[in-house]
Amino acid sequence: MYSSVKLYSNKDGEIFNFLSRYIKSDNDTSQKTRDLDVYFHSLEWEKIYQNPIEIATILGVFVDNIDKFEIKMWVCLDKGVLIKVTSYNADNIIRYLYERYPY
Repeated sequence: MYSSVKLYSNKDGEIFNFLSRYIKSDNDTSQKTRDLDVYFHSLEWEKIYQNPIEIATILGVFVDNIDKFEIKMWVCLDKGVLIKVTSYNADNIIRYLYERYPY
């Protein structure tokens, strides 16, 4: 079972702008360039992660910029269970990731 991150927005170009900023802020741009598999007018984006710890990075960037973009984020760690990410629960989700997947 792989974990995933889903982004939703009602505003054209918002997800594209967020992911563009996310790629620029990360040091490993060669890997992240492939993450920008989203069209400018997309209102939805999903990425599946083989290593759930990688979710912590995009989750942190999302929470740091939550007031700058009109985007909602959902994280799926178990089949059929989606967790809405907010500024209130993001820290707990990141801690849980490192506790559940220590390696």
